[in-house]
Amino acid sequence: MGEEGTGGSVHLLCLAASSGVPLFCRSSRGGAPSRQQLPFSVIGSLNGVHMFGQNLEVQLSSARTKDTTVEALSGFAEAMGTGFVSLMVSGRVVSATEGWWRLGTPEAVLLPWLVGSLPPQAARDYPVYLPHGSPTVPHRLLTLTLLPGLELCLLCGPRPPLSQLGPQLLERWWQPVLDPLRACLPLGPRGLPYGFPLHKDILGLLLLHLELKRCLFTVEPLGDKGPSPEQRRRLLRHFYALVTSTHFPPEPLEKVEDDVSRAQLPRACYLVLGPGEPGTGLRLIALQLGLRLLLLLLAPQSPTHGLRSLATHTLHTLSPLL
Repeated sequence: MGEEGTGGSVHLLCLAASSGVPLFCRSSRGGAPSRQQLPFSVIGSLNGVHMFGQNLEVQLSSARTKDTTVEALSGFAEAMGTGFVSLMVSGRVVSATEGWWRLGTPEAVLLPWLVGSLPPQAARDYPVYLPHGSPTVPHRLLTLTLLPGLELCLLCGPRPPLSQLGPQLLERWWQPVLDPLRACLPLGPRGLPYGFPLHKDILGLLLLHLELKRCLFTVEPLGDKGPSPEQRRRLLRHFYALVTSTHFPPEPLEKVEDDVSRAQLPRACYLVLGPGEPGTGLRLIALQLGLRLLLLLLAPQSPTHGLRSLATHTLHTLSPLL
């Protein structure tokens, strides 16, 4: 059970399978033991949910609060004997275990690219080398299509065999969450939930969480007006290279020890491409607040004096997603 936030707290809660009575609770913060414990009310609530579900022959597959998520993807990973499991839509990771999120940067980039580049198949068993984690000994990448365009991916050793990922396993773990899985399908090209509010001038965006090393990226937020997706992707890539090499530090502002240096670091910058006349030229703006860095590609009609306000509002709107 992981609690999201800057503290990086992880709680291990052991419940008796027959009664739901909590046997012990251990916590760590940033890998070190912590005295912080789950509140008794939370433990009691989990116990109550367990007993209620057991009496009605209901299996709890997921529990979620404002900043905490439990027990389906992690439970499946535990049953398979691996800590590296993810759900991918069109080569994008939409949900993953903590082990998958902790993969090194090469693996975190290359594995989704590999899955997204392969032709559709019901199941796959691929040997893969991990450039950072295991460059000489291959691991196995198992994929299983749950719905068209939605794949379950496991990174593991010799076990489990692909034959173990059969219909009974799918029915036990994934049939109860079939509707939420279908809701993931529109995330493919757009990368955002259907109906998510964005300003009409936004042609593309890149949001990075500098501590979690996760990102949210799309060049098709509101349709196909303006430059092609390939052009938008290229512009955002070049703008990212520019701002990270010349304006923003490679680490979060909170980790810059010198107060004077922190105060002198820029928080935002923008660029206008093309002619300088009003209403012409695409706009690019980068804004860093706390642990998040947002890059926006905007249509020519977006006024330059409103870029920072638009970027700030967009960043606050997107923050719950990352």
